[in-house]
Amino acid sequence: MKVYADKLAAELSKKKQTIYIVSGDEHLLVQESCDLIRSQLRKDGFSERELFHVEGSFDWEEVLFSANSMSLFAEKKLIELRIPNGKPGDKGAKAIQSYLEHMADDTVLLFILPKLDAATQRSKWFKALEAKAAFVQIWPIEVGKLPAWISARFRKVGLTPTPDAVSALIDRVEGNLLAASQEIERLSLTTGSGEISLEQVVDGVSDNTRFDVFGLIDAAVGQKPDRALKIVRGLRSEGSEMLAITGLLARELRSLVNMSAAVRGGQSIDSVLNGYKVWAKRKPIVGQCLKQQSPSRIQSCLRRVANIDRFVKGAATGEPWDELERLVLTLSKSSHKVNFN
Repeated sequence: MKVYADKLAAELSKKKQTIYIVSGDEHLLVQESCDLIRSQLRKDGFSERELFHVEGSFDWEEVLFSANSMSLFAEKKLIELRIPNGKPGDKGAKAIQSYLEHMADDTVLLFILPKLDAATQRSKWFKALEAKAAFVQIWPIEVGKLPAWISARFRKVGLTPTPDAVSALIDRVEGNLLAASQEIERLSLTTGSGEISLEQVVDGVSDNTRFDVFGLIDAAVGQKPDRALKIVRGLRSEGSEMLAITGLLARELRSLVNMSAAVRGGQSIDSVLNGYKVWAKRKPIVGQCLKQQSPSRIQSCLRRVANIDRFVKGAATGEPWDELERLVLTLSKSSHKVNFN
């Protein structure tokens, strides 16, 4: 039986299944679906929980032994099976089918799987399992539905965000639902209840780290070389992960290349900014950058990001932090000399 994630709570309150399958690559939504299942089972008296990670030379006999053994601590128990690759192998498939032939009423199995390909879903073991289970497939939140999802998460903790606040958070978490959820929870603790503005989101996220990458991007794009250089050195002193920085920089530069080309092609800056959904507070700095930077200059910066990536991975010789300083100074059109002391 297939169950939509947003209908899971209602389904759990109506009927308990002896097997649950939660499958997907969106970790927050998988986690929350599993938490709902665990919570309902605890209410139903399943107070014991055993967890198995199915990896390498996993012994499936342990699962069968546990499922068929009387519990020493509770009358009912939950057995969780986490299979990171979604494939139990031949021994696992046989063990699953063996269990399905002798299921116990006082035991519930929860399978936690990644997104399953069509071949796995057509396999004999999975079809047999699905026939006796509640199958919860977790799908990523579509880009167009993300603002509504973010707004709903805010409302859940008693906050009412402005549209710009929602856009700012989406921009900063880059589609990472877990990061978005954590930021919303933190904002609820620091602001209480009521309306959440753009400034509160930006300030709140910035407070999370002294020198953040988004501040670096805004400083470089906004033609503030001193500020950009200070942030780079702050990130360096804090031991920040370079690949995380270059990933966000590359995304920003690719957008700037495309926007700059559109402007050079005759589109107005306002229409380009709107088309690329640049949120209101960033429009002035991005617009100024588009006026001053050519697509070729921004493309050159993008190539330098690729160089930094190679430095970090050892594919080329160079100091990534020094190159990052040169890059942000180039992007901010600075004539400053870099001081590497």
